Amino acid sequence: MARTMAIKTKTIDEYIAALSNDERIALERLRKIIRATAPRASECIRYQLPAFCLDGRPLVLFGATAHHCAFYPGSGTAVEAHKDELKGYRTSKGTIRFQPDKPLPASLVRKLVKYRIAENAAQSRR
Repeated sequence: MARTMAIKTKTIDEYIAALSNDERIALERLRKIIRATAPRASECIRYQLPAFCLDGRPLVLFGATAHHCAFYPGSGTAVEAHKDELKGYRTSKGTIRFQPDKPLPASLVRKLVKYRIAENAAQSRR
């Protein structure tokens, strides 16, 4: 559970401002990559975490806990589909954990975001 979870933030800026400097740097980098990859997505707070939504649907989320930062690709299939590229990171069905000083590679974040854009689009067509 993120230590900022006790504070009800309304914006990503507020969430990130409450973090340590190394976490802030890591999450701002992640935010920048997501924004560049999904320029139509809007920033929001979901489940008390920074998130991006596209066409009214959650796309990806991210945050910091006492022991790591995390990227939540918004679906269990995204982690499974990229499991080979995620070796070296602690993962669970919908979470990728990383240390602020060992961020996820930008190319991998872009792949995960594009995967989620395609997945959301396919779900919308159903």
